[in-house]
Amino acid sequence: MSWPSRARLLEYGFFPSTKGATVEIIETTTFISLTERAASKVRDLMAEDPEDELSVLRVAVQGGGCSGFQYALGFDRGPQDGDHELTMHGVTVVVDPFSAPYLQGASVDYLDSITESGFKIDNPNAASACGCGHSFQVEDGDEHGHDHGAGGGCGSGGCGSH
Repeated sequence: MSWPSRARLLEYGFFPSTKGATVEIIETTTFISLTERAASKVRDLMAEDPEDELSVLRVAVQGGGCSGFQYALGFDRGPQDGDHELTMHGVTVVVDPFSAPYLQGASVDYLDSITESGFKIDNPNAASACGCGHSFQVEDGDEHGHDHGAGGGCGSGGCGSH
C-alpha cells in the first residue's frame, strides 16, 4: 500500500504521526475582523459609485481626537506597500503598518438602531475611549514607539461629545 503525498494528506486534513517529534504550535490571530453587517454596508457604499474604482476598505489609526488617537475608515483604490491585507465577507480590508499594532484583535461592526448608527470599532487595545467612540487611548508604555501627535481630553475639538 502506498501513502498519498504529504500535500494530499494535508488537503484532506490527515497528518502523519508526530510521535517523538517536537511540534511547534503557531498561534494565528486575525489582526482585525469585519462583521457580516459591516461588510454588507461597505459593499453597498462601494456600489453607489462604481466609477471611483475604489476596491478596499482602509482602517487606520491617527493621532488626535479627544483621547489621543482616532479611527479613520475610508475607501482606497488598493493596498499600498507595507499594508496588511485580508478579505472578509467579500470585502478587502487594508491596514497600514503604523496602525496595525493598535488594531490587533479589533472588530469593525455596523450598527443601525434607534440609539446608534454607523461603523463601530471594538478595540481590545483601547484602555479608554471618548464618549463619541471614535477616539481612544492606550495604556502608558503601550504606544509601540510612535509619536501619536496632539491629543487632549474632551473639549479639544475632537468629537463634540463634551
